[in-house]
Amino acid sequence: MNTLTTACAVAFAACALSANADTRPDSHAPISVMGEHTHKKGELMFSYRYMHMSMQGSRDGTSAISPEETVSTVANRFAAPPTLRIVPVDMTVDMHMVGAMYAPSDSITLMAMSSYITKEMDHITFMGAAGTTQLGTFTTKTDGIGDTSLSALIRLPGERLHATLGVSLPTGDIEQTDDILTPMNTRPTLRLPYPMQLGSGTYDLIAGLTYSGDNGSWGWGAQWRSLFRFGENDENYTLGDEHRMQGWISYLAHPSLSLSGRVGYFDRGNIDGIDSAISGPVQTADPDRQGVQRVDVGLGANFLFPGARHRLALEASVPIAQDLDGPQLETDWSLTLGWQLAL
Repeated sequence: MNTLTTACAVAFAACALSANADTRPDSHAPISVMGEHTHKKGELMFSYRYMHMSMQGSRDGTSAISPEETVSTVANRFAAPPTLRIVPVDMTVDMHMVGAMYAPSDSITLMAMSSYITKEMDHITFMGAAGTTQLGTFTTKTDGIGDTSLSALIRLPGERLHATLGVSLPTGDIEQTDDILTPMNTRPTLRLPYPMQLGSGTYDLIAGLTYSGDNGSWGWGAQWRSLFRFGENDENYTLGDEHRMQGWISYLAHPSLSLSGRVGYFDRGNIDGIDSAISGPVQTADPDRQGVQRVDVGLGANFLFPGARHRLALEASVPIAQDLDGPQLETDWSLTLGWQLAL
């Protein structure tokens, strides 16, 4: 190695090691992790995230189940016909999330976030009350504003440790409708099942705890974050509580670029109660077929622009294990792209 190359390598290493917690690209967690950093007094940050999730094929527990097996063996909780006759085959969710963070003091950072959601679900309808003869296919779609969250991130004693306490406001619609194809070959307009609705309809508690750290070229973090549902909404049901546990590591590949790996666990309970306007021989209409236990792995990158005001981030994730109260559509993959502006 010549003298110039050696000098450049030493200078790069020194720059990477000297990057402080606020100017490192990995001072923020992978972009799919929410509320994972705080700010100093007077600091303001705006953010935009785009998330795409793809689901295809159904799973009952940990095993895949085909549409033909579903309509032959899975009971319809609404009695007639005796088995399910409409089967979702794939679904996409596109979410645009906007957020703002402001620190009135060094110990508290306030955060607000809302979203615009688009959902599409494709179905197969099977003919009549029994058998595996396909009648046709149809697609339902919903879009609109989702629920809005307001939170406080509270710094705790210790290096880069904070608690999250907040509330989710029911700004998302829970009365979305669309046309469907019934087993009797009619096309009524009905209220769509729970996964196609845009919100919870209830005021919910957000709670969590986050830790992060770094040393030289490496960074790391862990987070617990839960959403606790309270009361019934206007349609007489309550969505299941949601819990997330995740950890990540990052590598400072350049003073402006970090690469990350993340492992996350997601748990969602079944629905308590039932919307009397949601029924039919389809798995998504059953409140007891909404529970999820899933382990995801993600790979991402954070890029910090010169001046440390603009940050661009990307993460792709896939599940490595899923246990569903099914049959229920399984998650295939998701992608999150984000931009953050610090003022």
